[in-house]
Amino acid sequence: MPKLKTNKSAAKRFRVTKNGKLKHSRAGRGHLLSGKSRKRKRQLRKRKIATPADSARLQRLLGLMG
Repeated sequence: MPKLKTNKSAAKRFRVTKNGKLKHSRAGRGHLLSGKSRKRKRQLRKRKIATPADSARLQRLLGLMG
C-alpha cells in the first residue's frame, strides 16, 4: 500500500505534542478585535488541544497513522 501524503493545509495549522496530542490556535483572532473584550482576546492567544473525536481524523490528514 502506498504511503499517505500529508495534507499541507492541516500540517500548517496543527502541531503534535510529546504525548502525541494535537494542538492548534484558536479561531477569532484575525479581525474585528475592537469589539472583543481584553480578557477574551488574551484567552484566545492560548493554544488548544484537539478533541479526541477530531484527533483520529486529523492524524490521518497529517500522515501519522497508516
